[in-house]
This record gives sequence, structure tokens and C-alpha cells, in this order.
Amino acid sequence: MLFGGYPILSRVLTKDQTNQGGFNLGGINATGQIPDMVGNYGLIDLDTPKSAYTKKSLETGEDLVLVFSDEFNVEGRTFYPGDDPYWEAMDFWYWGTNDLEWYDPKQITTKGGYLQITMEKVTDPSTNHNMTYRSGMLPSGSPAPVPLEGYGQVFGLSATSDVLDMVQLSKGCYDSCDIGTLPNQTYVDKSGPPAAISGGDKYHDDVLSYLPGQRLSACTCPGESHPGPVRSDGTYVGRAAPEIDVFEAIIEGGKGQISQSSQWAPYNAGYEWDNTTANYKIYDNDVSQTILNPYMGGVFQQAVSGLSFTNQSCYELEGGCFATYGFEYTPGFDSAYVLWINNGEPSWKHYASGLGLDTAAEIAARPISEEPMYIITNLGISHGFGTIDESLEFPATMSIDWIRVYQPRGSISVTCDPEDHPTADYINTYVKAHLLDLHFDRR
Repeated sequence: MLFGGYPILSRVLTKDQTNQGGFNLGGINATGQIPDMVGNYGLIDLDTPKSAYTKKSLETGEDLVLVFSDEFNVEGRTFYPGDDPYWEAMDFWYWGTNDLEWYDPKQITTKGGYLQITMEKVTDPSTNHNMTYRSGMLPSGSPAPVPLEGYGQVFGLSATSDVLDMVQLSKGCYDSCDIGTLPNQTYVDKSGPPAAISGGDKYHDDVLSYLPGQRLSACTCPGESHPGPVRSDGTYVGRAAPEIDVFEAIIEGGKGQISQSSQWAPYNAGYEWDNTTANYKIYDNDVSQTILNPYMGGVFQQAVSGLSFTNQSCYELEGGCFATYGFEYTPGFDSAYVLWINNGEPSWKHYASGLGLDTAAEIAARPISEEPMYIITNLGISHGFGTIDESLEFPATMSIDWIRVYQPRGSISVTCDPEDHPTADYINTYVKAHLLDLHFDRR
């Protein structure tokens, strides 16, 4: 899910009064319906089986304990603002990837023990913000974000599911003071480095990056506004906006496939991370048949991605079984890693060592996400992801059986505002700064 934070934050922080969709003026649920969840407001769903309260790390074998779960067993839940303690559906156009659908909260509910996100083709686009399709996007968020801080696992997201940074300040994690923090990764006079002005995106004059620079970098001068933290020597920790994709669904050769990826900035020269065998592993998996994604990036992102086939029976019109997707990660440098799960089994992993020093781009090593993050799941459609088959059947529904989050025993943190990476004060003080003055089409 490219450019996740900008359109989402833009819509969250700039709300119009409208009665198109399921809202009355002022954003009130038109039905007045509030799901009956009395006695089941805790971070761990009471319907989660006790057998799911612990897991073993797929990397280290250590115990991981359940810190959040949602089994979606309460029938008829809705996700308009104020309806749900942990999730709030979006009501906007996802312009970041030129999607063809309007995201409307009424497209998301719970039925038969599943979360269901339904996409439909509308007969009169004028009733749908002039968009041809209507679907749903569901972030964990207001009024009570579901965070993932540090090391843990996310399982059970059953066509796009991602985990994103809480702050969305710049793309990827970075904590060095160098060229990598500057706009376009170039010198101030735009004369170099050579890797930033040639050999980049062939669709954008071969330059490497269009990013505006790291807004809250390690270069921040003492006394300037910064969310922190501050090191003992008085310098700031660089803050950024990492993204880890549980999966993004595609089709390859007539078969269902997924991309499982992490997003990075600043970029390597030519977007080429150090993908030696010491820095990644593809697991022997008859279903996944994982390969490294030949797409590695463009001016708006660098991606470290593996492509895996899915269980072909777990599609709505092909049997409707459920497959488990997820990832396990630990933050930091060197041996820090992200390990992805497809169809309940490990598919591939990469280490932070693959994103080390790049002398050509003149950037330092980048860590696996150390930021507090949130969960998002959506069902979208766009020409940007490939040719759209005119024979597609609508409505189409993505069903999710459960979502569960785990962390290591003894290292549990479920705050959106941790001391080592605070977010709340800065966001509340500088709401408009997070919009980056980007245009938003409310249609």
C-alpha cells in the first residue's frame, strides 16, 4: 500500500460534513446502530481460544504472548466514527495509488464470525463521489489505536493488509545526519551524489528520489521542535514512517500471488539492497514458491519484497477456505529482521544488514522499524497494480477470521506513545504538519 499515511491522515484530520454514504450531517451513523460489545472491550477478545494465547517465535523459539486480538464474532458490528473501540473505517478516496473506489464505512461489517469488506460496482457514480466502485478500508485507530511497538507477530489478515507507523513523518526509518535526510537525497546545489541524479527511476528522468526529505531528522538543531527522544549528548533521534506489508494481492500467470514487503528510505543507489544470501532467506514451501520481487523501487519508495503464490482454494469463488498471513519482526540493525508467513508457514525473511551503508548513495544503515505502528486492512482496485479483468464479479468480499498480535514475554508494550519514541504531543501540536500540504480531492 503505497503512500499510506498521507491520504489517510489527510482524511482523518480534515473531516467534512456530508450525508453521502452512511452518515448524517456531522458524521453521525445514519442508523444509530452501536454494536453490542458489552463486557468484551479488552485488548484480548474473550472469544480468542486459550490455545492461541502463546506462540513460539519462528526465528528464536522464544515465547510470544498475545497482546491484542479480535475474533469478529459479534454479529453486525459497524465501524463508523465512535462505533468501535479499536477500529474506525475510512470515508475518502485513496488518491495515493489512483484507486477506482471510494472507501465507505458501510462496506465493512461482521457476519457469521468474520470481518467482511465488500467491494461493489455502482450503477450511478454520482451517488458515490463520482467513483465507479465502493469498498472499505479499516485502520486500527481513533479513538483507541492498536499499536505494535517493537518485536512481535501479526497473524490472520486474510487484498491488502499493512502495518504502518503511527506518525508518518517520512518513508522508512533513518537515524543518521547526512545526505539521506535531504530532499531528493541530493546535495543542496543538486550537483550530486551521482547515484541520486542518474541510474534511478527510468520513468522520472532517471533520478533516484522525489521524497521531500526527512522532516524530523537526527540533524535537528538543539531547541528546535522535535518529538524526541533526545540522546545524552543532546542530539535527537531521527523519526520516520516505516511500513511493513503483511501482503498485497496480485495475479501472476492466472494464479493468485502476494507481495510481502518492507518499505525503505532513504534509497540505495539504483534501489538495490544488499540481497546476498547472508541477508535473506527463502523457505522451502510448496505453496509459496517465493522469489525475490524484481521490482525494487521508484522515486516515491524503495521496496524489499518477496513474491509468493497463495493457497488457491482460499478465494471467495474458489472454495473460500482461510489462510493465515502475517509477519514476525524485531527492530534495530544488523541481525534485526522481518519474517513473513503465508498459508500458515514461513515464506521468506530479510535482515537489516541488507540495508546497510551505501557509499554510492552516501547514506548510512537503516534499521528495521523502531517506531510504534498500527494495523490497516483494505480491499481496493487500481490500474496501477495491473490490468483489470473486465470479467470480475461484483460484489466481491474479503473475509477475515481473526487478527492477533503477539510480543515477547517480558517485553510487552501496547502504547501508541512509548517513552523511547513519543508521538502524541507532537501530533497534537502540529496536526497540519503531518499533511505535508498535499492536495486532497474530496470529490
